[in-house]
Amino acid sequence: MRRTKPDTIMSDTTQAPRSGLARHIPLLVILAVAAVGYFTLGEYLTFETLRDNREALLGWRDANYWAMAGAFIAIYIAIVAFSLPGAAVASMTGGFLFGLFAGTVFNIFSATIGASAIFLAARWGLGASLTARLEASEGTIKKLKDGLRENEISVLFLLRLVPVVPFFMANLVPALVGVKFRNFLFTTALGIIPGGIVYTWIGVGLGGVFDRGETPDVSLLWEPFVIGPIVGLCVLAALPILIKTLRGQKDS
Repeated sequence: MRRTKPDTIMSDTTQAPRSGLARHIPLLVILAVAAVGYFTLGEYLTFETLRDNREALLGWRDANYWAMAGAFIAIYIAIVAFSLPGAAVASMTGGFLFGLFAGTVFNIFSATIGASAIFLAARWGLGASLTARLEASEGTIKKLKDGLRENEISVLFLLRLVPVVPFFMANLVPALVGVKFRNFLFTTALGIIPGGIVYTWIGVGLGGVFDRGETPDVSLLWEPFVIGPIVGLCVLAALPILIKTLRGQKDS
């Protein structure tokens, strides 16, 4: 009996580091694939590749619509989950292949699933330890943490709606600061709809663009009739935060 106790203790101590390291494996895999993909796939996930293969893609879509849709969704999820280059091209490809309505649905669904995958990978590993430290923090960090908790949905919507926030950052940061997954999922699915519609809309017209020998004009995203409504949505998302801040100042 006396001999088994030290063995048990040693077994527990050796397994603990492994379990701690295992929690970081999904995020490490994502980061490794992202790094490799950045240097190896950038030249393939381009408009030129889509233009050169459009006849074959359209032919396969016409012959095997749902197989094509399934393959497109799987590739798009992988692009988002591993933060690979080509997300904008993928969104426009959705419009090019499937039209505005179906393309938007496929794009939004794929981007939401991919974003959820990287969120959960980060939350399971690094996010868990960082969140625990935030929960135990005091002072300014505690105020920031409490402010985020009170305005979680509004902040998450802003991360999705503000065009200058990189998509992968809007996936990672919430996981690292401990936001609720259901709020992340909800705000992602709704918050990416405006941008998703615009990218899909541009993709619908890619055939004509290719026929003219031109490249897609993504500057359309900054046209007043496009950016205006998005800015309006940003203001609506920020309004609850502003109201709470003003009320807090009056109470103090």
